[in-house]
Amino acid sequence: MSEFAADTVAETAAEVEGTSGFTVSLENFDGPFDLLLGLIAKRQMDVTAVALAAVTDEFVAYVRRLSAEAGAEEGYFSPQALDESSNFILVAATLLDLKAAQLLPSGEVESEEDIAALEARDLLFARLLQYRAFKEIASQVQATFDENSGRHPRQPGTDPQLAGLLPELVWRTSPEDLRAIAEKAFARPAMEPDDVRLEHLHAPVVTVREEMATMTVRLRDTGTLTFSELVRDAESRLVVVVRFLGLLELFRDRDVELRQYSPLGELTVSWAGSDQGETEAAERAAAEWDDELEEHDG
Repeated sequence: MSEFAADTVAETAAEVEGTSGFTVSLENFDGPFDLLLGLIAKRQMDVTAVALAAVTDEFVAYVRRLSAEAGAEEGYFSPQALDESSNFILVAATLLDLKAAQLLPSGEVESEEDIAALEARDLLFARLLQYRAFKEIASQVQATFDENSGRHPRQPGTDPQLAGLLPELVWRTSPEDLRAIAEKAFARPAMEPDDVRLEHLHAPVVTVREEMATMTVRLRDTGTLTFSELVRDAESRLVVVVRFLGLLELFRDRDVELRQYSPLGELTVSWAGSDQGETEAAERAAAEWDDELEEHDG
């Protein structure tokens, strides 16, 4: 360890007697474990002379005794035993690393590896001091909690001067009146449902015969049209449907030819009937469609 690190260890090592109940009994030391750590930190005892295996065995027996005294079930640790076990594992690991570092050969430093090893040993001493500092701070915080555990915030009531400004509540409603008010508030008045009148709603009359005549005139004049062109001037969806029905009747009577060059593609309509008048079959079919549409609307 460097001279600066040794001086720091000697100056900052705190009094450790009585901070933990764990004591060790070794050939070269008999007393509290915290005192042993303090002696190692002050370099008053060589860590290589400490039998860490014996210390570990005594600590295991110590935590078992703590758990038994706290009433913990066999195989389980009490909260205090768990806390002390966590602290001991950290310290034991630090002592083990420190003991390994002390076994490095001493003498002149000849390589960067030796310098790194010495610096690592100093860091291990610093970790030991850091553990001691955290443990002492934790003890001070716990003492502060214990000192103030009996204090409770006061819940003040209304200031007497302000309490006098509030008017006294006078209850004049009887239970029967309160019940009547509640029934009136929660009662649902009987309401007759409004009649929905449909006289103002009407759809323009569209007949298959009229739409067939319209398409017939256009197809005779042009010869070929697409279905989109035939329904381009349709005022509503109903007109489109009626024209499609009329187109099917014309196709059934072989007055028109239908072509579709691709799936879901545009439908092309070509006129193939006579140039004058309508066939009797087309008129009869249109009349049947008109009758069905009237029945549906009715």
